[in-house]
Amino acid sequence: MYHTAIFDLDGTLLDTLQDLADSVNYALALHQLPPRTVEEVRRFVGNGVGLLIRRSVPEGTAAELEARVLQDFRAHYLINMEHKTAPYPGVPELLDRLRAAGVRTAVVSNKFDGAVKGLCQAYFGDRVEVAIGESQGVARKPAPDTVFRALDELGVPSEGAVYIGDSDVDIQTAQNADLPCISVSWGFRDGAFLTEHGAAVIAATREQLAELLLS
Repeated sequence: MYHTAIFDLDGTLLDTLQDLADSVNYALALHQLPPRTVEEVRRFVGNGVGLLIRRSVPEGTAAELEARVLQDFRAHYLINMEHKTAPYPGVPELLDRLRAAGVRTAVVSNKFDGAVKGLCQAYFGDRVEVAIGESQGVARKPAPDTVFRALDELGVPSEGAVYIGDSDVDIQTAQNADLPCISVSWGFRDGAFLTEHGAAVIAATREQLAELLLS
């Protein structure tokens, strides 16, 4: 059994896709730019909001305009990020089982830090002990920096910890942190994509993930 589980957030614990898409399209519309579909936004997420917006604006968009779209996205999302977002079914119960078993928990995400902390508090409370997002001076995933910071804040060693996520970025992050990785196929990337990108262990349901974490 692992002593610590470090989770990605979007697509792993929370289904945030619709709120992200709404804020992307709000910011695009402010600047008379064409909207993106939910499926396009699904493909664009995972590498931080800067890249989300870069992929969402039309190719060739001036850097200054892209920066304004990003600023408007951040402002809108921060106050509208809980309208359509929800934990995937069974996630709160999974976190309760981990806590009852003495497993420490943390979230590391490429979403900006204020949103990560706000969403974790709103949906999970003290079920998640440490929540870390993108901030200045800290390399975002797939760099291992946020994972190491989470382990440090929890006060636990990397030996016996595991990383759980739904994307290729998460697989790379676990490799860079020298942690075992469990990929989940219910989020923004499916099992075939994860296998193609090097996933060694895939959980298709929360119950399967619980068995992998607690057995």
